[in-house]
Amino acid sequence: MYTGIVLGTCPVTAMTRGAGTSALTVDLGEYAHGLQPGASVAVNGTCLTAVQVADGQVRFDIIDETWQQTNLSDLGVGARVNVERSFRLGDEVGGHVLSGHVAAATTVTAVVADEGHRLLTVAVPERWMPYLMAKGFVALNGASLTIQDLDRDASTITVSLIPETLARTTFGTVVCGDRLNLEVDAQTQAVVDTVRAMLPELLREAQKGL
Repeated sequence: MYTGIVLGTCPVTAMTRGAGTSALTVDLGEYAHGLQPGASVAVNGTCLTAVQVADGQVRFDIIDETWQQTNLSDLGVGARVNVERSFRLGDEVGGHVLSGHVAAATTVTAVVADEGHRLLTVAVPERWMPYLMAKGFVALNGASLTIQDLDRDASTITVSLIPETLARTTFGTVVCGDRLNLEVDAQTQAVVDTVRAMLPELLREAQKGL
């Protein structure tokens, strides 16, 4: 589990595309301290398992489903990724609870740089829009963010990034056309799905009482 508070960015040092399983190696540097094989790390918001750790270099195996659903397939050697270690009980949860299970890779449609912050607008697949709301939580590339604006007709959301977030993450170099991994808030998804499932029955019961 994660909090969406990105530790920093780290470079990709190797990538190997395979049949069924691919491999990604990231130089975690100091963030690899104490990391053991089998531990989980969020890379661009994607929960990956460390299979080899040596001198800060951490190799992760990636199955095809993950490769297809995330932006990890867009990376190349030298690209930088957002990194977060899994949180431990007792740690401060400064963002919101995340699983690292990416819903979809969204496309950046607008970038507006203003004094003191930057606005990013991304196109969200329609099926995930019901779980998003203005001022609600969303995770993009593993960073916990607040939705500033939402356009259901256009199926887009906009987030505002402060200088600290830009300095700590890869968002400072994002341009239109880039893909960002999206994770919706699990509690919101559970509530919406429950209401959707129960609503027809509730409406039928209400009609009976008329």
